[in-house]
Amino acid sequence: MKKLILTTLLAAAIAFGQSDGAKQGKKQASQAKVLTRAEIEELLSKPDQVLIIDVRRPDEVKDIGGFPVYLSIQINDLENRLAYIPKDRTIIALSNHAARGARAADILSKAGFHVAGAAGAEDYEAQGGTLTKIAPPAPKAEAKK
Repeated sequence: MKKLILTTLLAAAIAFGQSDGAKQGKKQASQAKVLTRAEIEELLSKPDQVLIIDVRRPDEVKDIGGFPVYLSIQINDLENRLAYIPKDRTIIALSNHAARGARAADILSKAGFHVAGAAGAEDYEAQGGTLTKIAPPAPKAEAKK
């Protein structure tokens, strides 16, 4: 009976160890630096040298806010849109909390772009930064017939 229990525990330990290793192999850490508010503002002080690529969905930009000038390319379309991105600018890859931004930064770096790092719009705002909010249009009055 003791051998059966020991064998079962050993098998469970091996299976548990293998599942942790598989999870670690699937999720690779990003190489991108996550930028602070101060670093973002320093980069933005040279607007002719920097480009923000916002990889969020349009509804996220509308609901959370963003920066006044940016190039919007959702993360799933990024690799197909590389030709539209100027190579002479330093890039900030933007998402809500820098996770998708970091993935975008890795893709862009691998493609030869100069990437300063990733940033999160909500993180930037939490650190005291101001985002541009997009106000919904006023309702239109119905046309009189």
